[in-house]
Amino acid sequence: MNKHTRLIVSLLFIGIIVLAVAITRFYSRTEKSTDSSKSQNDIVKRLNFDSSGNRAFKNDEGLVGIFDSSERIIVYPEWKSIKFTNNKDICIASKDIHDKELYGCIDYEGNIVVPFVYSNIDLKSSAERVFYIADTADKKSSVVYNSNFDPCFSRAWDSCEYESGELTVKEGNDSYTYLVKNSVFIFKKATVNGNVLDLPYTVEVNASGLTVPMIKKINEYIGKYVGFVYERDPKKAEKLLSEMKVSSNDKISGLFPDEKKVTSKKLLGLSDITVTSAPSSGKLPQYMVTLKALTGITYKNEENKPKRLKGEYEAVIMFTGSSEDDLKMISGYFIDEKPDYPTPAPEVQTDAQPETEPQEN
Repeated sequence: MNKHTRLIVSLLFIGIIVLAVAITRFYSRTEKSTDSSKSQNDIVKRLNFDSSGNRAFKNDEGLVGIFDSSERIIVYPEWKSIKFTNNKDICIASKDIHDKELYGCIDYEGNIVVPFVYSNIDLKSSAERVFYIADTADKKSSVVYNSNFDPCFSRAWDSCEYESGELTVKEGNDSYTYLVKNSVFIFKKATVNGNVLDLPYTVEVNASGLTVPMIKKINEYIGKYVGFVYERDPKKAEKLLSEMKVSSNDKISGLFPDEKKVTSKKLLGLSDITVTSAPSSGKLPQYMVTLKALTGITYKNEENKPKRLKGEYEAVIMFTGSSEDDLKMISGYFIDEKPDYPTPAPEVQTDAQPETEPQEN
C-alpha cells in the first residue's frame, strides 16, 4: 500500500466515524421525538455522579439520563447506561440498536460525539496517561481514543491490548508495541511479516523513531532487495533495482557478484531479520537491517565440474529518513565475498613396490 492509498484509507476512516456519528444521532433524535409524549423524565433512581455534581438517573422505564446539581435534566433519559469519564464534557453511554446493546459517547447536551458502533469502550490508564480502547460490535476491529475521545491513530486495528504500560496493536499477523507516555505513544518494537520468492519471513523491529508507514516501507524494500539478489530474469532484477530508488547503483550489490565459480544461487529461506537504529553522521537518523539468507549454490570445481553446496549468508541494508516521505534505502550488500567451499580432499599417493630379484633354486 503506497502513501497515497494510505492517505485515502485514513480519510475514509475519519469519514466513516463522522458518518456513523451522524446516523446514530439521527436515529437517536427520531426515537426521542417519537417517545416525547411519554413520561420518561421522572427520576426513579439516582445513579453515579461526576466531580461537578452532575448525576445519572434512571426513569420509570429503566432508561438513563443526567441531571445537574440543581436537578435540572440536561441529558434526556434515552440511554441504557451512562458512565462518567475523566473528561468533564463527555461520558460513555449505551443504547439498544436493532436488538443489540451498542456503546458510544455523548456530551452533556446529549449530542453524540463517538458513534454507537462498539460492543464496549474500556478505560485504560497508566501513571502518565488515560485512553480508551473501543471494540466494534462485530469484534473485527478496535479504535484507540485519547481522553478527549479523539482517535489516537488514523485507522482502526484488528485488536488492541494494554498491559504493564505498553499498548500493542495488531494488523493481521503484524504487531506494533508502544510505551504509553504523557502526551504521545512512543514506538518501542514491532513484528512484521513478508513474502519474497514464495518464501515467508518475519522482521523484528527494535529502533526508536519509526512509524508504522516507515516500517512497512522498510519491509517492502527488504523484499525488493532480496528479490533483486536472487532473481534469475535480468529484466525483472533490473526493475526491482530501479524500484529501490538508490541514488547510485554502486551502493547495491548482490551475493558473490565477482565470484566466477558460482553459476547459480537459489534462496531457501530467510531468518534473523532485524531492524535497529544505526549511527548517523547527518541530520537524518539511519536504520540498519541485518538478515541471514539460506542459499543453495551451484559452482564449478577445479575440474570444471558442477558442484552444489548450501550455506547461510548475512546481508546488511541501510536506510535513512525521519518520515515515510523522506525514508530511502542507501545501500545493500552481503558480507561474504565468496562461498565457504569445501576443502578438496588431498591426493592419496601410493608408494611404489620395490622390485624383487628372482631367487635361485
